[in-house]
Amino acid sequence: MMGTAFASRGDEIHGTDALEPSAQDFRRAPRLGGALLTAGVLGLAAIYAVPRATEAISSLDDPVRIADRALDGTFSDAVARREIESALAVQDSDLAQSFVDLAVDRQVKLDPALIEKVSAAQAEAATARHKVASFARGFVTGEPDDMAALAGTALGDLTLFGDIRDALREGTRLAKGQAADELMLGLAGAGIAITAATYATFGAGAPARVGLTLAKAARKSGTLSAELAGSVGRMVRQARLSAAGPATRGARDAVKAERAGGLLNLASDIGRIERASGARAALDGLKIAKDPRDITRLARLSEKEGSRTRAILKVAGRGAIMVAALAVDATSWLLGAFIAVFGFVSGLKGLVERTTLRILRRRREKRMRNAIPPFAAASARS
Repeated sequence: MMGTAFASRGDEIHGTDALEPSAQDFRRAPRLGGALLTAGVLGLAAIYAVPRATEAISSLDDPVRIADRALDGTFSDAVARREIESALAVQDSDLAQSFVDLAVDRQVKLDPALIEKVSAAQAEAATARHKVASFARGFVTGEPDDMAALAGTALGDLTLFGDIRDALREGTRLAKGQAADELMLGLAGAGIAITAATYATFGAGAPARVGLTLAKAARKSGTLSAELAGSVGRMVRQARLSAAGPATRGARDAVKAERAGGLLNLASDIGRIERASGARAALDGLKIAKDPRDITRLARLSEKEGSRTRAILKVAGRGAIMVAALAVDATSWLLGAFIAVFGFVSGLKGLVERTTLRILRRRREKRMRNAIPPFAAASARS
């Protein structure tokens, strides 16, 4: 009788707890200390890893960081000394000075006597006799190898002498059925149109004009990479520039070229490299670039590194603009951040579950304690 009453009373008390955890779930009080510690540690790991993963991903489009990573473990005093001596042997004082500047920037010690030799070579290259000879060579041949030669080449192109010379040479070969460089012919036609646009815009197109001059020079010397030459050829064909016509038509065609294939953008990026790091740096860049995006990265790199650009390209090559090395770091940080965040969320979920179980356990115990006095009174009456 009493047992039946007790069972009935128990059903009445616990009828509303059917959805709560069973008594077995409360047999052992959930421990919160371990769960709280785990969630805290994983939370700190996420706080540490997430910003670094974000920074690593953003670095994939930073050519300066890419170049810096490429030089780590590669550039040393022995490398700098060897490259400087090699540059001086071929009378490339500009490259030698570039290595000196890079060594200073990266705190690599050089022999003072070697630095003096570079300074003397630079002084010789700066003499009036050397500059006049380089200027004349650039004007006549259209192959710049220093700033003076580039000035001569650019003057020849701005007066249309250089573009007309190149267009007539390749056009004559084509007409005679001889092997002709159609890319050079297209660049010459584009150069005439861009020169007209430069005059029409009062010099606004000068960087693109210089860039196109350097592209022609690289093509002549065979230093324009095959991949980039293919891209430039497609741009020229898409633009369909004409080597003749009034200045207004040339300006309109130049704008059309920019919209059609980005030829002006490419030429402007080459001009940015020349303006920041010199003509030889631009030619070195055209040698390793495989598409217009590489030229854009090189332009950003040169604007940051200045005279050090040539040395960086000489040591690192395409590694100065390739993202492979940083991609590994970015992947590692991204994976670490994902694991930390996932672990933190899982730990937080476990902590919430344990806390909920503890609250429900205490609530159940309280209800059971409140139910004991009526039971005791019923037992006494029986």
